[in-house]
Amino acid sequence: MVETSAAPALAAPEWAGRERAHAARADALTAGRRERRSRGTIDPIEDFLFEYYPIRPGALRRWHPGAGTALAAPDADDADGDGAQGAGDLSDDTTDGATDLRARLAERATWRWYRDDDGRVGLDAAAFLAERGPGVRWMHALLSRTAERPAQLGCLGLHEWAMVYRQDAHRHPLPLRLGQEGTDAVVDAHPVRCSHHDAFRFFTPPARPLNRLQPAREDQLELDQPGCLHVNMDLAKVAWKLGPACPGELLLDCFELARDIRLLDMRASPYDVTGLGHSPVAIETAAGRAEYVAAQRAFAERSDPLRRRLVAVTTALVGVAGDGDPAAPG
Repeated sequence: MVETSAAPALAAPEWAGRERAHAARADALTAGRRERRSRGTIDPIEDFLFEYYPIRPGALRRWHPGAGTALAAPDADDADGDGAQGAGDLSDDTTDGATDLRARLAERATWRWYRDDDGRVGLDAAAFLAERGPGVRWMHALLSRTAERPAQLGCLGLHEWAMVYRQDAHRHPLPLRLGQEGTDAVVDAHPVRCSHHDAFRFFTPPARPLNRLQPAREDQLELDQPGCLHVNMDLAKVAWKLGPACPGELLLDCFELARDIRLLDMRASPYDVTGLGHSPVAIETAAGRAEYVAAQRAFAERSDPLRRRLVAVTTALVGVAGDGDPAAPG
């Protein structure tokens, strides 16, 4: 575990530039959500991410350097400029930039789980683990085990179909592309192979016995696998739960992945998403099944480096061997 005083420190121009770039990227990723909320409307595809996890746009734009990295105050030799342009001289912008950066650094030192060690501000790992240790160890075990499993690509996204199977009330305010009878027929004609407990718990009562597994929360460490769309979407939840221990860039990478997976999830669902401007992935056809599996494989490959980056974060936090049982439930 790296304490703030021993952690490598980012120079003020570098961290200011990363902070600014992060806020701009977060604003772009949440622009649609914020605009819809101002009008009182909802997008059942994208807004799911903010309601299910839940991730707040305002908090998403707050950048953290992550565990093991501190932020340095502007050097005495730096001009009193902004530095938020990137890793250049602090005199690149306004005349009160360095003063502003010192004020921002002082404010950050007051944030939850942060500390100031002689002008170097970063995560207080001990304080963070005092509150979040069991959860961090559990996430470490989940991420590590999932990363070492082969991707299983045979589910065809039928979890969304099983959530509306033989039931008139549906989760989303969208029509069924094939109608209720046609939707039920697709479920009846294909094996249901969902291994993700958080999807399975929304199956309708008649759909539950059709699933080859009956996954529960306590089975997650043994069942999560990197081909599952929801497992890969959940990387955003893990990054969010790691809070200031997760570098801001990694959080947004995971969020962007979840957003893209969510779109495939709904395009391959029984819902008609054409009214939202999206074409369906018709998994009831051979072409649709091939399209789904190809996209699922691509997301599994895209998720792998993100999962391993998160494992690096949890490893740095708990030290695994020296900080209790990494498989402890959280």
